[in-house]
Amino acid sequence: MSSEKKIYYLGPQTSYTDVAKEKLKSQFNLTGYKDIERRTITAAASELSDLENKNSLVVLPIENSIEGIVKEAIDSISRIEDKDVKILGECVIPISHCLITYAKDLSQVKTIISHPQAISQCFDYLYRTFGNGIVYKSETSTANAVKNITPDDCTIAAIGSRYSAGFYHKPIVEENINDEKFNQTRFILAGKMAMPKFGGEYKTSITFSTENKSGALCKILKILENYNINMSYISSRPSKKVLGEYSFYIDFDGKITDERVAKATFEILQHVKTFKHLGTYPKAQG
Repeated sequence: MSSEKKIYYLGPQTSYTDVAKEKLKSQFNLTGYKDIERRTITAAASELSDLENKNSLVVLPIENSIEGIVKEAIDSISRIEDKDVKILGECVIPISHCLITYAKDLSQVKTIISHPQAISQCFDYLYRTFGNGIVYKSETSTANAVKNITPDDCTIAAIGSRYSAGFYHKPIVEENINDEKFNQTRFILAGKMAMPKFGGEYKTSITFSTENKSGALCKILKILENYNINMSYISSRPSKKVLGEYSFYIDFDGKITDERVAKATFEILQHVKTFKHLGTYPKAQG
């Protein structure tokens, strides 16, 4: 079994996940890691099932302030059978998109390329600027979109970060084009390794499914309320087993080992069909 320290992320270099990776490495003093990029969120997330050793880590985007949960990431994490794989940390990265193209005049642009979420986050701007005639094409990341435009084709524009444009020496036409200026993405660090204890606030993430009947979810939420536990996020995802059956993903404040959290968890277990503790980790600041 290899003992080499590896950290997997959605690439290429200069992707927002790359930026988050560097922030998390600094935040948790992670040194000596070999960075390994993956072309899609699913490919990066799949490393959670195939980690060779406890030194390997994965960085994934999990939630955007505008688009909500990143479905690929949460589905992949929830499916991991290895109970040693946990969310170990998180960070928040501000998202500011730019329009990047070699076109001298925007009337030349016929196609916009980027990650689907980035296109969605800039859609009002794109409609005002280009109207109905523009074609949208998906890329696996904003960084790939920026990387792939060339001076040979001025009909294509990319949506990406200022960092990507500078790194790949591509021309920015307009900055901060996202429709909502307060745009942030939360990224998680996941793996098997034991992390040192940190001061400050902690967060716990769980996923569970309930009986498909009236009031089933309300019972869970009532338990959290009874123990005065602040729930910061909730999302539902299809179980992929039965039509109309859903699993729920919840973040709440506190450690799983806190007395009231432990008691609440015990009560929750009495009312669910499935349950998984995804991780307890330091809460991102800002």
